[in-house]
Amino acid sequence: MLDQYRRNIEYIRISITDRCNLRCMYCMPEGGIEQVEHSDILTYDEIARLCRILAEKGISKVKITGGEPLVRKDAAELVRMIKNIPGIDNVTLTTNGMLLGDQMEALAEAGIDAVNISLDALSGEMFEKITRRKGLDRVLEAMDKALQFPHVRVKVNCVLLHGVNEDQWIPIAGMAKDRPVDVRFIEMMPIGYGKQFKTINHKELLEEMHREYPGLAKDHTEHGYGPAVYYRIPGALGSVGLISAIHGKFCDECNRVRLTSQGFLK
Repeated sequence: MLDQYRRNIEYIRISITDRCNLRCMYCMPEGGIEQVEHSDILTYDEIARLCRILAEKGISKVKITGGEPLVRKDAAELVRMIKNIPGIDNVTLTTNGMLLGDQMEALAEAGIDAVNISLDALSGEMFEKITRRKGLDRVLEAMDKALQFPHVRVKVNCVLLHGVNEDQWIPIAGMAKDRPVDVRFIEMMPIGYGKQFKTINHKELLEEMHREYPGLAKDHTEHGYGPAVYYRIPGALGSVGLISAIHGKFCDECNRVRLTSQGFLK
């Protein structure tokens, strides 16, 4: 399926809920947002029907997102439904990890191909400051649980905020040294509540990475279907990726569309 710029659109991100159990400072106000009525969001049958139609148009990769998708009941069943659609060969999930530990086995049995865990700090105090909730231990336990399923790829997504958690990049990048996980740093985009934070330039971050890890080299192996550029720390089990939305524009390589929880295609 080609768009007007002749880009091959093969990937869809599907939001299955606007609700979240965290209140990350760059995402929403501390009191939360006005929630959409449950009757106004797509049912799992409707989502599966759309995926069948989109698969016929060339969509083969599906990412389940939110809000926090795992706050919606039986998310694993939706994964199973989508995995059974002819033409869909990859179904992944983005989560904050708070509920992942309890649902990981069901997700793996349903056929999930990968989980992306959002984690912006390895300090409990900083985690609570950013998310306005406690729960770092739960997220780390969920990650270890996910790593028990060899067929499921595990990635960590980290947003660095200038003046907040910029010192967390070294311990978070270090997770890729002794775990088979890909750690990706994502540049903050100046939209919504993110406007109040200064973007950390990934060109400068890469320079710091080279100083911290002499011998850091470009990793050209395939890690997924997104825009991250990966590097390998010498001797590490995983890789470190940079998603540079501001200082490394990749619009010409875009391969995805988005479906909101209410059924709007973007």
